[in-house]
Amino acid sequence: MIEKRTAQRHRVFKGGTITFEDCGIACTVRNMSASGAAIDLENPVTLPKSFTLSIARDNFVRNCRTVWRNDKRVGLAFVQ
Repeated sequence: MIEKRTAQRHRVFKGGTITFEDCGIACTVRNMSASGAAIDLENPVTLPKSFTLSIARDNFVRNCRTVWRNDKRVGLAFVQ
């Protein structure tokens, strides 16, 4: 498998929230890098083109877009 990520991801296990259109969905952040993350959702959800990932305990907020999806796991790229 060819690695396409621009930055190495590190495993984490943190609670997060995906927000869009005044809606918040809980998620679990499974890995992160400076350029993106992978999250697990409890239920399959249709996400908009762009949204925000927040991790309250780390005071972390990033705008994101979906890069790939596999059932309840979603790969995100951080956008500026």
